[in-house]
Amino acid sequence: MDIAEFLRPEGWLSRSAGPRYVQLRRRLEAGIEDGILAPNSSLPPEREIAEITDLSRVTVRKAIQELVREGTVEQRQGSGSFVREPVTRVEQSLSHLTSFTEDMQRRGLETTSKWLERGIFMPSPDEVLALGLSAGDQVSRIYRLREAGGRPMALERAALPLDILPNPTAVTTSLYDLLEQSGMRPVRAVQKISAINLETEEADLLNVAEGTAGLRIQRTSYLQSGRVAELTRSIYRGDAYDFVAELRLSHLKGSSDEF
Repeated sequence: MDIAEFLRPEGWLSRSAGPRYVQLRRRLEAGIEDGILAPNSSLPPEREIAEITDLSRVTVRKAIQELVREGTVEQRQGSGSFVREPVTRVEQSLSHLTSFTEDMQRRGLETTSKWLERGIFMPSPDEVLALGLSAGDQVSRIYRLREAGGRPMALERAALPLDILPNPTAVTTSLYDLLEQSGMRPVRAVQKISAINLETEEADLLNVAEGTAGLRIQRTSYLQSGRVAELTRSIYRGDAYDFVAELRLSHLKGSSDEF
């Protein structure tokens, strides 16, 4: 069945089945699930969908925008709307301090990096404060696009004191593996996670539409001595990650187990 025949309104479009843009969105979702609209295939133009369904272009546009917001469809400048390739979600524990490379290897995924910045720089005010630097100190900074299984997954920007990472160009795969060789691997970290909408540059690098949901994670990592070793600010695709934390009930002295 071709998409034009699939979208003909007989049998699925009804006055009693809710807003028409919602019915059209559901019909397009069904077409994607059934393989009538394959990954990376283009949706018919809004005008054509409107003619097939006898709906207004405003209604068609609203249905497609819903699909874009939920991450099923992406709009490419000057090319139209396309069915997105499904992304396998990665579940990452917040209970263990591991590197991106270690996380992906445990899942059998090969990791690669595209370097966006790597070198020695004067620190930003945030880096001075977080890393406890003195006036005139410099930092090693690495900024890269992290990929797993050939797909862009995260943007990762890390800053470290020079005595902990004297040569940032020595980082080729896992930063933590390199730090472990010199006895400088962090043993604990504090992370702050925020929900964001990806801006144009970030979205382009992660191969998603502008405004797509993402996660911003700021990690401050510590050595065994308690010294701050690393400040990392990362942006993850919201459609690719689930962060999981195990919580336990804390029994306070004198408290009752009855609720």
